[in-house]
Amino acid sequence: MPEDDLESLPGVGPATADKLVDSGFESYQAIAVASPGEMSNTADVGESTAADIINAARDAADIGGFETGAAVLERREEIGKLSWRIPEVDDLLGGGIETQSITEVYGEFGAGKSQVTHQMAVNVQLPPEHGGLGGACIFIDSEDTFRPERIDDMMRGLDDEVLEDLFERREIEGTPGDDEAMNDLLNSFLDHIHVAKAFNSNHQILLAEKAKEIARDNEDAEFPVRLLCVDSLTAHFRAEYVGRGQLADRQQKLNKHLHDLMRIGDLYNTAVLVTNQVASNPDSYFGDPTQPIGGNILGHTSTFRMYLRKSKGDKRIVKLVDAPNLADGEAIMRVQDGGLKPE
Repeated sequence: MPEDDLESLPGVGPATADKLVDSGFESYQAIAVASPGEMSNTADVGESTAADIINAARDAADIGGFETGAAVLERREEIGKLSWRIPEVDDLLGGGIETQSITEVYGEFGAGKSQVTHQMAVNVQLPPEHGGLGGACIFIDSEDTFRPERIDDMMRGLDDEVLEDLFERREIEGTPGDDEAMNDLLNSFLDHIHVAKAFNSNHQILLAEKAKEIARDNEDAEFPVRLLCVDSLTAHFRAEYVGRGQLADRQQKLNKHLHDLMRIGDLYNTAVLVTNQVASNPDSYFGDPTQPIGGNILGHTSTFRMYLRKSKGDKRIVKLVDAPNLADGEAIMRVQDGGLKPE
């Protein structure tokens, strides 16, 4: 939306409009879903003025009111499904990872969490007929896990039929057996993965704001942002906020961070995939003592929760722990050189 349109809102002149745009509030919709406190802090306007601006934007964007279930169903038809390209897992998720939702994958070290984020960074770039969303990926890396070499492995692990289709779509001459053509395809894939390393929790929160800018700038591009990965969501928060005395502060910051991520998903029809660390519950006498960290804040905010655990060899058990409209269940996949594969 042009910047001048913001000046039609009460209390917004040219200078305030510039501040709003610089702070990421570039449209009525972005303003409508903000809180007065957030806008006051980031755009340097008074809280009462911010409340008036937000209310006017809600009226202009026709957001925040009730709607019929039929209207909700129609709107949900815009939601995309990002396939794992593993039929058992896709069936578990009702077709794949949803856009406009947060999907959390947790498990012990070595369970395959980072393998999932890398595979989805490849899959999201595939056209819909091959299970992708034809979009780009933003990768926030808090544990130094991103490896371009792994993207290469997973790209080469795609079926020849898919690779040949990608050569044609991306105007690359060659065949799947041609190293030069495969390297050109790899560079094309890597060009559509925006990676940033988060050095601490504050930096990670800042990167989420930068991710929103990238999603906004590429909204009408050939490859709009359709996947936002955070690997891992909780590592820095866990390391920096130690002890029960800092738990409330940690959860408050984590909650804000999650809502920033959710807003990107809602505004730009993006799937948000986060990985999470685990802890062992010493009070558990029966069953699996492994529990995701992040507490109820993360549990309530994640739309889908998935638990990865190791099995024999390269096998991994994928368990759907929580979903609003799907039954719990398990599936088996393999983590191989060519990526995630069916059993």
